[in-house]
Formats: sequence, C-alpha cells, structure tokens
Amino acid sequence: MEHHHHHDHEHDHSHEHAGPHVHPVTQNLKVAFFLNLGFTLVEFIGGLITNSVAILSDAVHDLGDTFAIGSSWFLENYAQKGRTTKYSFGYKRFSPLSALINSAILLTGSFFIVFETVPRLFQPEPVNAQGMLLLAVLGVVMNGAAVLRLRKSQDSVNQRTVMLHLMEDALGWIAVLIGSIVMYFTGWTVIDPILSLGIAVYIFVNAFKNLRAVLTIFLQATPKDVDIEKVKEDLLSIEEVQDLHDTHVWTMDGQYNILTVHLVLTQNRALSELPVIRDRVHQVLKQHHIQHITVQFEVPGEMCELEKH
Repeated sequence: MEHHHHHDHEHDHSHEHAGPHVHPVTQNLKVAFFLNLGFTLVEFIGGLITNSVAILSDAVHDLGDTFAIGSSWFLENYAQKGRTTKYSFGYKRFSPLSALINSAILLTGSFFIVFETVPRLFQPEPVNAQGMLLLAVLGVVMNGAAVLRLRKSQDSVNQRTVMLHLMEDALGWIAVLIGSIVMYFTGWTVIDPILSLGIAVYIFVNAFKNLRAVLTIFLQATPKDVDIEKVKEDLLSIEEVQDLHDTHVWTMDGQYNILTVHLVLTQNRALSELPVIRDRVHQVLKQHHIQHITVQFEVPGEMCELEKH
C-alpha cells in the first residue's frame, strides 16, 4: 500500500491570485499602434507621390507592423487574464502566439518587398528625392517616438517582437534619409531599390531569429535563462535530497518559467518536516528564474513509474 507521506506535491502559486491591473505595456502598445497607423497612411500617400519603391515597401512593412502591434495590444491584454477551467495555466501563451503571428507577417512582407523591388534594380525609375527626404525626417521622428515609448517594455517575447518592428522602422527610415540626401545631390535613383532590398533583408533575418525563439517556447524547450544541469546540481546540494529524476523545465511566454521534479529524500520524513524542505527547494529554484514550482517527494527505494522515462 502506498503511504501518502512519501509524496508531497508542493506548488508555488504566488502569481495566481494577483488582482486585475492595467499593464503599462498595453498602454504603450496602444500609443505605438495609433502612431504607426497614422504614419502608415502618410507613407502610402507619400510613396505614391514621390514614386519611391523604398517608401512604398516600408509602407507595406508598416501596415504589417500596425496589424502586429494591434494584435499584440489585444493579446497582451488577453494574456493578463487569470486561470480558467479551460486554460489552467492562464492565458500567458497568448503573448507568444501574437509574436508568432507578427513574425510570420514580417517574413511575408519581406518577400513582398523583394518581389516588387528587384525589377527596379534593372530599370530604375525617377523619384522625388526632396519628397523622400521630408518623409524620411518624419519617419525617423514618428518611429523614434514609438521606440522611446516601448524601450523599457521588453519582458516577453511578444514585447520584444513589437520592439523589433519599431527598431526596424526607425533604422529603415534613417537609411532612407541618407539615401534620399545622396539621390538629391547625385540623381542616382538606383539607390532607391537598393535601400528597399536592404530593408527587406534586415527584416527577414531578424524576423526569422524571432520566429525560431517563439517556436522553442511552443515546443517547450528549456528556457535560455535556465541552466538545467546547474538546477539539478543545486537541488542535490540540499542536505535532505539524495537523488532526483523526471526534471522538466519550460516557459509559458519566455518570462514565466515552470519546473516539475521528483526529489528522492535521504530518509523517510514526517509530513510536518516536508514544508521546511520545500522552502529550501523554492529558494534554490527562484535563483534560477523559475516562478512556478511543482515538487514530488519520494523515499529511498520507492519505485516511480516515471523514473525511466
């Protein structure tokens, strides 16, 4: 017969009962959304007037960004909801879901830019360099304001994705600004499609990196900021712990990390002793950026069906 004092499922639910609050990130995303939406409309009009494929390419990119920031705003709000019977861990995964969608938008946009731009490399068209210059100055100011608004809000992978969108925009407009100045004084219109391709390649590389990071979250890989071997080493250093097995670490959103582990104690312990051991375990694990902890205690020689898995 199994003795229940051999097992002690202990959990850390310090975040479970947090009251509702307005997350500062969602407010920043709201401001960034409306800044981006307004400027995207200006870009499309300005790109058509100046006949600049670089500006039209960035307008397409910004349209994707506007959708990305809007979805981030909505899903980041949604991610703050508490647990339900359907989502027992809460809605934290909705944040990386938004990052996944946004990365896909960026990759699609970069292919579209390349498709539209390559013909201009062989047949450059005249552009209004002065108009481009004015739009570029406005672009640097608008996107710079959005970057400043969000620069301190990069806790989750979703927030980092949005910040990546805005950083790309700001850097892209700096490139357009420099390019328009060169075109204004030299008349080298081929600079316009070259800039466009440069923006597309930059978008693609960074979006691909971010997509890979998001996929590791959904595939429940060990978080990058958790050294699982060091975690095991530190747990085994606890005096009452003899061995461990079935150790799993994953993350909900790139920030909120979860661990489950079976700890074999050096000897049979009374139930009243287990909370003290549990507190030592929690102290160790919180140093490893782990917020949600589930421990099962076992005694020496006890057979565990999960030990060999």
